[in-house]
Amino acid sequence: MLKSKSAWLSGLALAGALMVSAGSAAADQIRIGIANFGEHPQLNAAIAGFKKALTENGFVEGKDVVYTESHTNFDASLVPQIIAKLQAEQPKLIYTITTPVSQIAKKALAGSGIPIVFAAVTDPVAAKLVPSWDAGDEGMTGASDLQDVAAVMAFTKKLLPNAKRFGVPYNPGEANDVALVEKIKAAAPAAGFEVVEVGIDNVNDIQQRIASFAGKADVIYGPASNLIQPAIAAVSAAARQAGIPVVNSDDSAVRNGTVPASFAVNYTQVGINAGNIAAEILKGKDPKTIAPSRPAYKDHMATISRKAMAAFGVEIPASMADCGCIVD
Repeated sequence: MLKSKSAWLSGLALAGALMVSAGSAAADQIRIGIANFGEHPQLNAAIAGFKKALTENGFVEGKDVVYTESHTNFDASLVPQIIAKLQAEQPKLIYTITTPVSQIAKKALAGSGIPIVFAAVTDPVAAKLVPSWDAGDEGMTGASDLQDVAAVMAFTKKLLPNAKRFGVPYNPGEANDVALVEKIKAAAPAAGFEVVEVGIDNVNDIQQRIASFAGKADVIYGPASNLIQPAIAAVSAAARQAGIPVVNSDDSAVRNGTVPASFAVNYTQVGINAGNIAAEILKGKDPKTIAPSRPAYKDHMATISRKAMAAFGVEIPASMADCGCIVD
């Protein structure tokens, strides 16, 4: 009887010790908040790449790090709520995806001591997230998804040799879009293009605005825009009616046969770039001393849909037959 009681007490003590140990391990885990704008293949890839890079830097999910993810289904009015929710968990770092989310987070978390790493931001300088491409800001830096627009135009010329007028639909109310249009206009002369821009600030206007490119553009470029990309199927449908091929900034719409071609930034790599920056910060580096990253040429890839090209009545040039980038 005494022996049984002693064994029971020993077991209770061991269980208590294990509970304390488990509690201590959980307390030692680094909490990271992830504020995403909405569910989208590019943005989800940026999250996957971010976690991959942190794992490779020794921050393993479930062991060293625990993540809390939130998104607003592309409703900017809900962003302050998810930032407040993540802040309440007292994370060591918050990862913000897209320009609107990053801009709101910067304002909301000013003076909080919580560092922010952004991703999927086209121009963090124009968006006033960082002072320049050479340095981060107080408590903030990250990874841009800025495409090499000269390379996009070079690809477009190979795909559509006779194209001379480069149509760009964009949201004039989004800093990312405006900054990208300016870069496209700057690069166009050397590429032999004239730029035709059309502002769209409401998805309900897509059909009408894309139709306005008829007779004015030889190709339409789908920028990495928070308004354009979620509605790229509608953009492509309207462009097809207007008889204008589309070159997109995201390859997923090409792979499913919606859009003829893309020359796209690899968003997994954008996330990896952001994750490597986050790892530096978690190891003690000041975000202000870390310059924002931007994709190199090698971080882009071409994709051409044989089916969509045919639907638009466009032939794939013989020079691209062996590119290794043709699907379906």
